Amino acid sequence: MVSFRAPGRVNLIGEHTDYSDGFCLPVAIDRECRITSTPAAAARICATSSQLDGTVELDLAGRPVGDLPRWGGFVAGAVTTLTAAGHRVDGADLIVDSSVPAGAGLSSSSALSVALILALLPPGAPVRADPRELARLALAAEIATTGLPSGIMDQLASLGGRAGHALLLDCRTLTVEPVALPPDLAILVVHSGLPRELADSEYAQRAHACAAAAARLGLRALRDATLDQVRDDPVARHVVSENARVLACCDAMRSGDLEQVGRLLLAGHASLRDDFRVSTPELDLLVDAFLQAGALGARLTGAGFGGCVVGLTTRDRADACLAATVETYRTTSGQIPTGFRVEAVAGAGEITEEGQG
Repeated sequence: MVSFRAPGRVNLIGEHTDYSDGFCLPVAIDRECRITSTPAAAARICATSSQLDGTVELDLAGRPVGDLPRWGGFVAGAVTTLTAAGHRVDGADLIVDSSVPAGAGLSSSSALSVALILALLPPGAPVRADPRELARLALAAEIATTGLPSGIMDQLASLGGRAGHALLLDCRTLTVEPVALPPDLAILVVHSGLPRELADSEYAQRAHACAAAAARLGLRALRDATLDQVRDDPVARHVVSENARVLACCDAMRSGDLEQVGRLLLAGHASLRDDFRVSTPELDLLVDAFLQAGALGARLTGAGFGGCVVGLTTRDRADACLAATVETYRTTSGQIPTGFRVEAVAGAGEITEEGQG
């Protein structure tokens, strides 16, 4: 029996940039998906979840045996992705246990996909030593399941996490540069009470609009566009300006300028709200509630259309800021929020007696 963990992530800044080869600044967080795998004599995959109903049973080609619960599509997607890439999949019994909130914009599905890829790969497979290829496999498995043209930020963040650090991701080169979080910085997350389903949102429309804008400019991706080229296209303008904000935010963190970090988060939210149009009235109210509580800055995190807002404050004010934000938002929105503080943790891997392998 062997166990693997894959953390969720909160994205500090750099939203809707990954599928345009852009930059992101996520943090792997202390909420994770764990999968325990036991070898099975039969040539099949059987999976159960501590949180979700139904049993998943598949043959080794990823074909369902009997009815498949909705979450079982992720297991099937992982199996078919691995076999299509030439990796052996053996019979196994899997137990899935996740503390990443679903539908919150904290990458619960990507944490599941990463953990599944790790759990289903045979021991000693060379690909285990290549986090970029693991991220590609997990992304392919998720796309096979959801059909959404997602970027690779979530998988890279889950695999590349480092305790006490944010991660500057270059989604073209797939490089991960740890950026030390200022020691006095606290990261708060509040769920708006509005779950979001990306398959039912306009996520795919935004991704296609970005690709179309790049094609009109004769560019590989909006990563290569200048602000002058996209000034009259709000969707493309968001991507170009957001890439610049990510790099500026890294500089501000390195210099310990927390006020500048906060201003950049607020500018990012305004761009997501006004140019990219993925915010909601509730998310805007939640950002305002953070500011009223004295946060340095806040913005929606994840794809938008619901889910969570991330807010930054100093560690000595974290508890008071979180409590005030939750109460203000509850009274102004009528929603039932859930707030918590997160810490930056190490990336995905095998769980050993000493911790993560």
